[in-house]
Amino acid sequence: MFSGQAALNYSFNVSDDREWDDMPTDTETLSPAGFVVLSVVLGLIMTFGFLNNFVVLLLFCKFKTLRTPVNMLLLNISVSDMLVCVFGTTLSFASSIRGKWLLGRLGCSWYGFINSCFGIVSLISLVILSYDRYSTLTVYNKRGPDYRKPLLAVGGSWLYSLIWTVPPLLGWSSYGLEGAGTSCSVSWKVRTAQSHSYIICLFIFCLGLPILAMVYCYSRLLWAVKQVGKIRKTAARRREYHILFMVLTTVVCYLLCWMPYGVVAMMATFGPPNIISPVASVVPSLLAKSSTVINPLIYILMNKQFYRCFLILFHCNQRLLENGHSSMPSKTTVIQLNRRVYTNTVACTTQISTDN
Repeated sequence: MFSGQAALNYSFNVSDDREWDDMPTDTETLSPAGFVVLSVVLGLIMTFGFLNNFVVLLLFCKFKTLRTPVNMLLLNISVSDMLVCVFGTTLSFASSIRGKWLLGRLGCSWYGFINSCFGIVSLISLVILSYDRYSTLTVYNKRGPDYRKPLLAVGGSWLYSLIWTVPPLLGWSSYGLEGAGTSCSVSWKVRTAQSHSYIICLFIFCLGLPILAMVYCYSRLLWAVKQVGKIRKTAARRREYHILFMVLTTVVCYLLCWMPYGVVAMMATFGPPNIISPVASVVPSLLAKSSTVINPLIYILMNKQFYRCFLILFHCNQRLLENGHSSMPSKTTVIQLNRRVYTNTVACTTQISTDN
């Protein structure tokens, strides 16, 4: 009867030993008040991240008009962000309450893997979404809705993420504790050639190139909108300002959430030992986790079609409630800019969809 309990206690002691093997070597840690503040912030991120993405999934389930090909990418972002809140932020929240990591080495590897995997899925989906917005401006497509490409893009985002998050589980780098010792990520401070090569590849293919792709696509988007504004100043000016605000908000929030974490991680990897203290690394980590709260607000609630469905769902607008229903059409305004180059007899057509 007691042998099972003894074995259970022994397993917990082994996990505790492993936990201390993975603990950072820094002597600095958070004070009890610091862990309280960290717990409160993580609790807010976990709660609002879950609720925001839950509302998005609820809108998808209730309104058939939202189930368009491009919105599959938005759905993919919400699913990955919700999974982070459920399987990742909850563990770091519980550990912050206790002031130490609770699940040992295997739990730390699991936490680091799922957070990295879901986070990269969300980031790559944002990049694909920016390319989709860019391509709708430069390619005129008269065909009906095609779900094949968006579904391939969704599957590709998960495959791409697994390519870069499984290797640490197989020996190319590793996952370990970070910051104040209540969350796990890639072992940034392991100073081996193998670990450095993985981190360099990770930053190039999962942060640097995605940022360049987003900047390029949204720059082309703004250029196309300005071309329309020159032709129809009165009709396109409001749309131009709206898209400009949306694009700037998208890029700024993306950089605000992920660039500080990336810079701190690179400094911890290639800088002098202990250049980044656990206390200093907490804030960038929280900013990265806050993307699960910000993404639904930017990419979904700023969309007019989603916003109208949101008002109907929560009965916030009686006029929309009376006139709208679950199959209401999307009032997408399309502006075409026709430019003819007579020297080469080339006709170019640019189509702009303000809802996308």
